[in-house]
Amino acid sequence: MKITRLLALLLIIVFAASCGSKKKVVTKTNEVEIDNRGEENRETPAEVVDDVKEEMPRNSYHYRIEDYIRDYAELAQEEMKLYKIPASITLAQGILESGAGNGDLTRRANNHFGIKCHDWNGEKVYHDDDRREECFRKYKHARYSYRDHSLFLSGRGRYAELFELDSDDYKGWAKGLRKAGYATDRRYPDKLIDLIERYELYKFDSEITRTPAPSYTVKPQESSETHVVKKGDTLYSLSKQYNTSVEEIKKINGLNGNTISIGQILSIK
Repeated sequence: MKITRLLALLLIIVFAASCGSKKKVVTKTNEVEIDNRGEENRETPAEVVDDVKEEMPRNSYHYRIEDYIRDYAELAQEEMKLYKIPASITLAQGILESGAGNGDLTRRANNHFGIKCHDWNGEKVYHDDDRREECFRKYKHARYSYRDHSLFLSGRGRYAELFELDSDDYKGWAKGLRKAGYATDRRYPDKLIDLIERYELYKFDSEITRTPAPSYTVKPQESSETHVVKKGDTLYSLSKQYNTSVEEIKKINGLNGNTISIGQILSIK
């Protein structure tokens, strides 16, 4: 009888130990699984997600400018060879006047420089500018807009002094265009120079003149009339910041919608 009780007690102890061991293994396994999931979560923390959101979208204004330069730099250099207008100036004007090729006038009429009809006998389009429904020249292809820009500057006496400058003097050209009346915006020279130095457009001049390009790059400074879009900016917040309207900002920057991108350069009147 004692032996039977002893055997029963041993069986109970063995069974209990076995259950306890299994429980420990399950608990340990669960702990490992939880740790592994934790490690997986730590591989993509919130900070990484935020950084991705702050990366400049491929369709941002900055990339559209780079695309514009790639598409039209050679054309600007061809005009420089023929008419002695710095390729950097032509490109900077094209970027600024056309919204990097995305402005309404450019898309409708291939007009990259905002040249109005004046004594024009070709096709025309009407576009709101300083006044509503102003007449602008229309071209079949961008190359004709570039050529007309060269003819426009070289064929008018008020720009004659510009052609006495060195053909790579982009600063002199930028200031001279404003002085001769190409644009009424007093910040027009600064905007051109900012674009030329930010995107190193002067290198295209050097390739034609065979002279060394400047060995510096000046980062343009923000002003009350040139704003580099930062995280959190909206057209509405910028309109309040600069005491203007959303529609005015969209108009002068050739924006079709309300979307702006980090790094985008906006002109503010």
